[in-house]
Amino acid sequence: MNDQAVLMQTRHWLETAVIGLNLCPFAKAVYVKNQVRLVVSQARHADDLLEELDRELDLLVATPAGEIDTTLLIHPTLFDDFLDFNDFLEIAEGVLDEHGLAGVVQLASFHPRFQFDGTEPDDIGNYTNRAPFAILHLLREESVERATLAFPQAESIFEDNIKTLEKLGHQGWRALGLCP
Repeated sequence: MNDQAVLMQTRHWLETAVIGLNLCPFAKAVYVKNQVRLVVSQARHADDLLEELDRELDLLVATPAGEIDTTLLIHPTLFDDFLDFNDFLEIAEGVLDEHGLAGVVQLASFHPRFQFDGTEPDDIGNYTNRAPFAILHLLREESVERATLAFPQAESIFEDNIKTLEKLGHQGWRALGLCP
């Protein structure tokens, strides 16, 4: 799959699910201001992806938030298996520590087969973190704090998302052209 196709599918997911269903009430503001950096990785090995993560972290912290507020590092092929991706996340978190960015940048993750611990694979709640591809989402802590101050009910976002997805259901998710 070429980078343009990956970007198209990722943008569709962002615009339709994340923003369209308001799964993240903070996403629209930075997205419409073009402050979301989308990077497609073609790394062939996890080590190569870690090097890309290094570069993206350096770029994010060196660039004013008004230019790049958040980065999505997208990998369309490296992590077909969610558990492998989940294991990789522990290493990726270590990269944040190596850069001295704990408390400065946080890492969120999305995957086509994302599954919360203790849930069934087809549980609709898992779709809050399902995306067309494996994604490492680099967020500035400062931006997250600012957004949560502007949205005092931030702790209710997850529960609201579950209710939204329960109303939508699997059929509604698919009807929006989102990943299965």
